[in-house]
Amino acid sequence: MAPGIIRIGTCSWTESSLIESGAFYPRGAGTPKARLKYYSQRFDTVEIESSYYQIPTIEMAHAWVSRTPRNFLFHAKAFGALTGHNIDPGRLPEHLRRMLPAVDQEKEDLHLSEPELLKGVAQAMLEAMAPLREARKMGFVIFQFPPWFGFSKANLTYLGYCKELMTGLPIAVEFRHGSWFTAHHRDQVFAFLREHKITYITCDEPQYGNLSTAPFHPEATTGIAYLRLHGRNGDAWHGGAPTDEYLYPEPELEEIARHALRLSETARTTFIMFNNCRCGYAATNALRMRDHCLRNSE
Repeated sequence: MAPGIIRIGTCSWTESSLIESGAFYPRGAGTPKARLKYYSQRFDTVEIESSYYQIPTIEMAHAWVSRTPRNFLFHAKAFGALTGHNIDPGRLPEHLRRMLPAVDQEKEDLHLSEPELLKGVAQAMLEAMAPLREARKMGFVIFQFPPWFGFSKANLTYLGYCKELMTGLPIAVEFRHGSWFTAHHRDQVFAFLREHKITYITCDEPQYGNLSTAPFHPEATTGIAYLRLHGRNGDAWHGGAPTDEYLYPEPELEEIARHALRLSETARTTFIMFNNCRCGYAATNALRMRDHCLRNSE
């Protein structure tokens, strides 16, 4: 069987340092339209980061469709309320914000757990992504769970609930706690994802020899493999700095490329997505990863 397709991109095309550093965008790419057009001429996939903070409008999705080539694919991060993160209720669609008690509407940091509100959030995302889906430019809704979301039967069940909420759109899940990968749980987790046809995201992040982070464990649970690379800057993380201030060196890119090519032997598509966006590092590494994959596939 011929190897599957490998798509390489970044987890944002709007991150401010991509513009300010001059490491990727030229001076002429001063508008959102120009930046996405420039990006999509160099990569064929990207993540929508802003959807984690605020559900996009249908008008925005129509614009993304019109500004990208026919075969371009977007993945959208799930709105934070769906992954257990606190949210600013002011960023909810107005009809959902009105469902909150008056005291909660005025808060700046709120945890949503009411099923009706979560269903409403999911429905709003489905409606917003409709133009991308209709244009066949929609990839996954990315459920990036927080580091405190550890393995439990309740959390495993919640993954299935997320799939139900996003009926009509495929989901991919990223774990940030090592308990999902212990010898006691790992097989059960992967079997659950395969049974429910949920795509597992291979996470690459700093390691400390404990369960506080997720280990790099390349695997595919559907016909799609997805690697999401945050950087390995452990010192910066402990110091409170963003982990995405990390430029992958060539030996690490080579290592990741070998894993991606192995996954592509059985996966019909393998995504390699860089989230080390500071200083333009994601774009720099993504371009270099393309070279590594080409060289190793020859």
